[in-house]
Amino acid sequence: MNDQSQQSRLPSCSVVVCAYTENRWEAIVESVASVLAQTSPPQEVVVVVDHNPALLERCRAELPGVVVVPNVNETGLAGARNAGIAHCSGAVVAFLDDDARAEPDWLARLLVHYDDADVLGVGGAIVPDWRGSPRPAQLPAEFDWVVGCTYVGLPARASRVRNVIGANMSLRRCVFDAVGGFAARLGRVGSRPAGCEETELCIRALARMQRGHFVYEPAARVHHRVGPERRTWAYFRSRCFAEGRSKAVVAGLVGAGAGLSTERDYVRQVLPRGVLTGVRDCGHGDVWGLARAGWIVAGLTCTSAGYVAGTVTAGRQRQRPSTIAPLVTRPAAAQRSATVDRAAS
Repeated sequence: MNDQSQQSRLPSCSVVVCAYTENRWEAIVESVASVLAQTSPPQEVVVVVDHNPALLERCRAELPGVVVVPNVNETGLAGARNAGIAHCSGAVVAFLDDDARAEPDWLARLLVHYDDADVLGVGGAIVPDWRGSPRPAQLPAEFDWVVGCTYVGLPARASRVRNVIGANMSLRRCVFDAVGGFAARLGRVGSRPAGCEETELCIRALARMQRGHFVYEPAARVHHRVGPERRTWAYFRSRCFAEGRSKAVVAGLVGAGAGLSTERDYVRQVLPRGVLTGVRDCGHGDVWGLARAGWIVAGLTCTSAGYVAGTVTAGRQRQRPSTIAPLVTRPAAAQRSATVDRAAS
């Protein structure tokens, strides 16, 4: 990945990091520093602050070498990402969570796949960082998506996938130009455990750009902090329920066929194997194996309940005209001017 001729062929890339609370300040600093230290440096790093003036000013004062902008859209991660995209000028836009740290070759391993003109986006592996604590013994690896990480069931090598995962993803800038931004009706707002806005956008892009595809590259790794508040049964249950509701909205927007294609295989193949593995582990002396099997069953039940609860909302939204508008992009010169003005103030 360090060959100079290969590096010169990589497309230009902007990286967006969205932040919303000063409680994550240490993580935000680490996240931005990991992007600035890439072996293939990005063209620019855009930090978007989601409706938090104090954090906005702190980021502008204490994060040199980046562009800091406010989220001028709806509160939430989808709106913040859209605000970031509007300030990006790279041919590829990559996204990193504000509580994730990228490995030094992260961008290079993502960008190399863009040699294929049909690749619309590339995502990578998200490794849980338990902050020095042991992994919760009862948490099945099949449900690591609950804590925003790569889960059992994803490919072990670079492969085509339906969608990338938000904490570690990149997309061509032209995808947003063609299909618009992330749907504000989906996704996380503050600490509310919701998601799927990247799933819906990828499905929308595939429908519009039918020769294109997305790639999962497990060698492009980031490390995602998992605090103690995300290791509890209460969080697990609420996150599964919220995921089910979000999947219902996605199915309402794009149809159940596309919206649930990957999930059907996961439920039919990955989860039954996980239950059997947990029971077998228990039989081999791992007392937590049965707990993991039980959490798989409970997680599927909670997610299904959320899906049922969300179908009514999804049905209403299906009747509405799309609210996904084209992104408004600021000219590069205006971006540079704004950056200079902030530096001088």
